Amino acid sequence: MSSIYIHIPFCKQACHYCDFHFSTSLQRKEEMIKALAKELVLRKKELNEEVETIYFGGGTPSLLSTVELQYLIDTVYENYTVIDNPEITLEANPDDLTNEKIKELAVSPVNRLSIGIQSFFEEDLKIMNRSHNSEQAKKCLEEATRHFDNITVDLIYGIPNMSNERWKENLQTVFDFGINHISSYALTVEPKTALASFIRNGKYPDVSEELALEHFNILVAATEKRGFINYEVSNFGKPNFFSKHNTSYWLGKSYLGFGPSAHSFNGKQRSWNVSNNIKYCKALRENIIPNETETLSQSDVFNETMMIGLRTIWGVDLEQVENKFGVNFKEKLMENADKFIQKELLELTKDQKLKTTKKGRFLADGIASDLFLVN
Repeated sequence: MSSIYIHIPFCKQACHYCDFHFSTSLQRKEEMIKALAKELVLRKKELNEEVETIYFGGGTPSLLSTVELQYLIDTVYENYTVIDNPEITLEANPDDLTNEKIKELAVSPVNRLSIGIQSFFEEDLKIMNRSHNSEQAKKCLEEATRHFDNITVDLIYGIPNMSNERWKENLQTVFDFGINHISSYALTVEPKTALASFIRNGKYPDVSEELALEHFNILVAATEKRGFINYEVSNFGKPNFFSKHNTSYWLGKSYLGFGPSAHSFNGKQRSWNVSNNIKYCKALRENIIPNETETLSQSDVFNETMMIGLRTIWGVDLEQVENKFGVNFKEKLMENADKFIQKELLELTKDQKLKTTKKGRFLADGIASDLFLVN
């Protein structure tokens, strides 16, 4: 089974913390949709497996009309073998999800919404330069939950000046709407963003890892109490509501990414498209796929196995490590992991899975990087 990711590189405005590829001009939207369809056609021979998930990410995919979304979905079906009842996710901003738009989506093939709320407080939304307000966030959830049961909400924690009580209130608002999945990330400062500039010039306080950890612990406790499973560091779902698309990434399955800046992976090679809308569209007009490819070394694949495995409840399977990489890799891994096991940040289960403990979960990325092997 494989997955398809379609990057929609447009936003109404730039969030101050975001370093993803997008344009705030919609002038080339029609041209971009045609280019995406062309890429889907040109690359159909790259995938020999059935497609089980289709994910519209961005950018802001909810800027597309349901007609435009249907056109791209139809192009997938015409060129790839898709399973019955695939998971089809649309990332959306609350201000795009009018009652009319939600009703249109409800009768489309889209069956999962990923709604970028981030916070229900105006102060937070303004500093992040989000395009919606708190009222729109609540209104869209009120309508969306009438038509979709498979909804995930994005929240950001570790925002300077956000008290623990405010963070708890954000979570409670999501719980009150009966949402079955939450994706939640600590606010991070990417080098070339407006947020980085504000902090550098003293216009906004720097982020605090201590505050982020406090908020993360509150998040873990509150979701666990309500029956959510923290199946990946940043993802919390009730049973049967895990993201199938993102889970396929974490389990190392192959996927194809379409659109500017999108990445693809086939188990041995990784490729990425040019991060430029004009260059992307021009190349596709000329029937050229505008991407670069690298073949991953054994160490690269091992390191990625560590990174994604330790972020999930499934951990790293030592038997698979030995079968895939050899006994030397397994022995070196356990040698390096021992200090984290002693500190109770990692644990080795009876079925030979190396996993982060609840204490070590927040530190998963740092632990994984310490277990990397160099070429």
